[in-house]
Amino acid sequence: MKIDLPPDYQPSEQEEFMNPLQVEFFRQQLLTWRDQLIGDAEHTLHALQSDNLAQPDWTDRASMETDRALELRTRDRARKLIVKINEALTRVEDGSYGYCEETAQPIGIRRLMARPIATLSIEAQERHERMERSHRDE
Repeated sequence: MKIDLPPDYQPSEQEEFMNPLQVEFFRQQLLTWRDQLIGDAEHTLHALQSDNLAQPDWTDRASMETDRALELRTRDRARKLIVKINEALTRVEDGSYGYCEETAQPIGIRRLMARPIATLSIEAQERHERMERSHRDE
């Protein structure tokens, strides 16, 4: 079922949670974000292929290699983010998007606006972080 979003639509806490407009809004946000990351990765690939590391100056070459390593780390983070975006899109399709995977309670519009790939409510996320800190301190 195709839903047309009004051009200025913004999800609101006053609406029914994960109504068709909200679901479509987040689906489009996730698709746009993924397309941007893929485009950035393709740009990086082309840039890396065209770079010439045969710089005569050692300083220039070291600087270029450092830049290249930083770009590759950034692309690796983007690759992992694309996986999370694809998982979120799967949740959109199966109807579980927007609900905490621990409690099945709504994650909340503001949290989803800030982090569209969120899988936990703020409370569940805070519990996880407290547990991680306590295990790290042991």
